[in-house]
Amino acid sequence: MKNFVVKTIANAGALAVAIWLLDNITLSGGSTGRKVLALILVALLFGLVNFVVKPIVKVLTLPLFILTLGLITLVVNALMLLLTSWLADQFDLSFHVEGFWTAVLGGLIISVVSWALNVVLPDED
Repeated sequence: MKNFVVKTIANAGALAVAIWLLDNITLSGGSTGRKVLALILVALLFGLVNFVVKPIVKVLTLPLFILTLGLITLVVNALMLLLTSWLADQFDLSFHVEGFWTAVLGGLIISVVSWALNVVLPDED
């Protein structure tokens, strides 16, 4: 349970950095409290997408992973971010990613920041 909370906090922090750095990734809403709640819900949604969908996509695109020496990971991360944006829209959350190339850059930022936060934050292991 503690590991789940740490990963959710890391995802929320990474998403916040991507929102802050990129104009085409937005989190709109009223008060700061509503934005924080929306950010945490989007982080949970992003974690769920990465837990359920991403392994299936990786297995289906395994030849491309081998052919591109893993660079297709950038595209897969972008697609997961776009899927999260679409799901957030379906759940009436105020998170939106505008365009594929923004999603690629956002996925790269989220990956790096999430990795750094997972290194810094305490973990069970």
